[in-house]
Amino acid sequence: MRFEEYHSDYRRRNPGILTCIVIALISALIGGIVSAYVAPVYLYGKYLPWPGFPGMDQPPQSRQEIVIKGSSNQIIPQIARKITPAVVGISTVKVTYDFFFRPIESRAVGSGVIVDPRGYILTNDHVVAGGEHIMVLLADGRKLKGSRLWSDPTLDLAVIKIQEGENLPVAPLGDSGKLQVGELAVAIGNPLGLRFQRTVTAGIISALDRSLVVNADGRQVIMQDLIQTDASINPGNSGGPLLNHRGEVIGINTVKASEAEAMGFAIPINLAKPIVKSIIEHGRFVKPWLGIMGLDKEIASYYGTHIELERGIYIGNIEKGSPAGKAGMKKGDVLLEIDGKPVETMMQLRMILYNKGVGETITVKVLRGKKELELKIKLEEIPREYR
Repeated sequence: MRFEEYHSDYRRRNPGILTCIVIALISALIGGIVSAYVAPVYLYGKYLPWPGFPGMDQPPQSRQEIVIKGSSNQIIPQIARKITPAVVGISTVKVTYDFFFRPIESRAVGSGVIVDPRGYILTNDHVVAGGEHIMVLLADGRKLKGSRLWSDPTLDLAVIKIQEGENLPVAPLGDSGKLQVGELAVAIGNPLGLRFQRTVTAGIISALDRSLVVNADGRQVIMQDLIQTDASINPGNSGGPLLNHRGEVIGINTVKASEAEAMGFAIPINLAKPIVKSIIEHGRFVKPWLGIMGLDKEIASYYGTHIELERGIYIGNIEKGSPAGKAGMKKGDVLLEIDGKPVETMMQLRMILYNKGVGETITVKVLRGKKELELKIKLEEIPREYR
């Protein structure tokens, strides 16, 4: 091959530097235009207007826009700064006597969260149960006496009050009914005693509507509708708040599964809110009374009963003279709804009733045999013997 032919063939197969630069500039221009419209979709979930194509400024209807305001590394410190001042340490002293009637003091510590600036504190029943002397340790270092206003071992909830409380920092209460599995969960408390006060741990909401058998006052109690989290909850964390990404209290930490790691449980705050509201307004919890002994599907599975229950709550007994008995409810009925809201667990029943007022009339749907009936029941305050 002659030199001229080879040189011509080489130029056809190997374009000049100028040609390569032109091609690179055109490619960069096209890439820049495409990136300007495609990148915002994947990075921010937003579409930019495309000239000449009406409607391209909105995402397709099937696409869900998710907006995250800050990473967890930014959110958790903000929550800690905002809520930690409202988290308290609780120290109780219980006095017992030995065989020779000599006093023996036993001390216990736990956590609590201030829910009202006047010093109302939400905690666990097992933190303050039996405590003759309650001392509350505030974030500013003050130690103040506290008094127990209300407690319920079956719910493992208690409300105490600081005697000298005024203008105290408060943790806002959220809505546990809107929780979703996978959400951020932050726990604050005093694990392993007061030496590690106001420790912050974080994780996610691992599961909802969990049930657990616990020992309360020497008897086994089934706690229902609990929030499960992998945020560390250790002895001493009990009574402290479980928080969402907005720094709102969504639960009260109660127990850790001893047979597994990273399995802590919290009582949903929606159960506690009407109790706290009643105590603040009336000085005590005015508990509405239906007067039934119920059994839901979850509880039935623990006791191994032969009751076939697809939905609702099986009425095992009716208290004599109770509102349910006066309205015509019978043993063997299955309670399906209250005021149009389905009821599947005893905890759901309590949440609904606690948000009702004494003297209020509710509409209850029951299944009797194969027939559904509606009953009108006027709620009464629970008698002292049933408290």
